[in-house]
Amino acid sequence: MQVMTDTIRLPDELGRLLRGQREAAGLSKKGLAERAGKVREVVYRLEAGEDVAVSSLLAVLAALGLALRIEKAGMPSMQEVAARFAEDEEEQDGNAS
Repeated sequence: MQVMTDTIRLPDELGRLLRGQREAAGLSKKGLAERAGKVREVVYRLEAGEDVAVSSLLAVLAALGLALRIEKAGMPSMQEVAARFAEDEEEQDGNAS
C-alpha cells in the first residue's frame, strides 16, 4: 500500500495532485466524474484549483481511493516558500510571452 505524504496548502497544489492521481489511474476527467457521481465540471474545477463543495471533493477523493487527513500544518518551510514564489514567477513569465 502506497502512503502519500504530500502536504497541500493551496488549492492549485491539490489540483495538481488530483490530476496526477487521475492520470495514474488511467481515468479521463469524465470517467472520474462518473465514478464519483458528479458532473465533469467538478473534476475540471478541482484540477484547476477552483472552489467546489466539500462533498464533491470527498466524492472525487473516494473515487480515486484517497482519503482526506487533517493535521496541524505549522509554518511552511523556507524551501516551500521559495518554491512557491518560483512557480508564481514562472507563470508570470510564461503569461508575458
